[in-house]
Amino acid sequence: MNEDQIITYLKENDIKKIKFAFADTDGVLRGKVIHSKKFISGLENGYGFCDVVFGWDSSDALYDKVQLTGWHSGYPDQQARIDLSTFRTIPWQENVPFFLADFSKADGNDLPVCSRSLLKKIAKQCEEMGYHSEFSQEFEWFNFRETPQTLNEKSFTNLEPLTPGMFGYSILRTSQQGDFYNDLFNLLLQFNVPVEGLHTETGPGVYEAALLHAPVLEAADRAVLFKTAVKEIAYKHGIMANFMAKWNENLPGCSGHIHQSLWDAEQSKNLFYSANDQYHMSDLHKHYLAGQLHCLPHILPMYAPTINSYKRLVEGAWAPTTITWGIDNRTTAFRVLHPTEDLTRLETRIPGSDTNPYLAMAAALASGLYGIKNKLPLNIPATIGNGYQDKRNGILASNLFDASNMMKDSSIAKELFGEGFVDHFTQTRLWECKQFGKSVTDWELKRYFEII
Repeated sequence: MNEDQIITYLKENDIKKIKFAFADTDGVLRGKVIHSKKFISGLENGYGFCDVVFGWDSSDALYDKVQLTGWHSGYPDQQARIDLSTFRTIPWQENVPFFLADFSKADGNDLPVCSRSLLKKIAKQCEEMGYHSEFSQEFEWFNFRETPQTLNEKSFTNLEPLTPGMFGYSILRTSQQGDFYNDLFNLLLQFNVPVEGLHTETGPGVYEAALLHAPVLEAADRAVLFKTAVKEIAYKHGIMANFMAKWNENLPGCSGHIHQSLWDAEQSKNLFYSANDQYHMSDLHKHYLAGQLHCLPHILPMYAPTINSYKRLVEGAWAPTTITWGIDNRTTAFRVLHPTEDLTRLETRIPGSDTNPYLAMAAALASGLYGIKNKLPLNIPATIGNGYQDKRNGILASNLFDASNMMKDSSIAKELFGEGFVDHFTQTRLWECKQFGKSVTDWELKRYFEII
């Protein structure tokens, strides 16, 4: 609906409150409920929002070395702007109208650290090159019979999973939680976050969902909304949904793989497909993949943004550790799929479920376009067999500190995303490392408390 139609809808239904939100650097939705009068009055000039939301971490602790905002600037308001195209209602919250917002400006002078604005900028570049991008993300996550209160009371230990044992693709396990399982599929569909497939994965209480593909910005919107929606729906059933990349060293990690393809402007031809190639890959597809391979070490924190991300990126854990690609190969960083012409696509397998989807998709699309712009040749051969052992083109950084420092000093990262974003984002990641570095972990207590 356009602006006039939305205003008419609000008046005809006597709606007084609107909810809107935007994603912070970590992909966490921050927002508020406002009166419909405030909503209407802010449609033109936006809504003031304290820029501390980009100046603190996921636990609201203030960053120490960022320039965008801080005590030195007084934490002023920035203008958030609602994107009317994101209008939907929340079926599990009395159908309150909901919108996504970002910090874009009409003159293009966007807030450089706003992840949705960054993706919009990359998507526009793609369109200007004559391509239509189709993306989707899939998520794995663990479910527990816990609440935020019980989690704290138990000090995050001895948690009760939704179901016991390792039972991937189980029909029995989902039938045990039929109300929750059906609510996920049905309510997400009503929320305009359509799920393509939903099933259990191997691990106690693990679900996996693949979202239907869409243009890249809409795909990222759906992915961001999916994570929060799943958590809210789970709360209603006395369940906690966990999207950590690796919550337990003895259990599988949780992926957030990104599927993507480029089409012509009319959306009628998949430009990644070629009938004449051995792997049905067009030259454009090869340039795109070459760009992702080339840029990967320079932008890794956008795919793996937390300390915990790197606990998943280990050998034999269904997550990549090497800079590799293969045909339908789940041990490589990039997996080429070509079951049919329409379904030919690239799967970027580095991201876990802990990613900010806007940043992960921006990283994938921008680096792919970099390969196309520079006509990078796909000189790296496809990996046959075990990608963990194929180290010819290098390995991924094994921790957030090394990955962030490489990105901070990377001219490629700054070319793709701008110096303002790279400086701010990498400082937030180094802050994360600093917070972890000064903490005393359970591992240290168990290892050293008595014996050392």
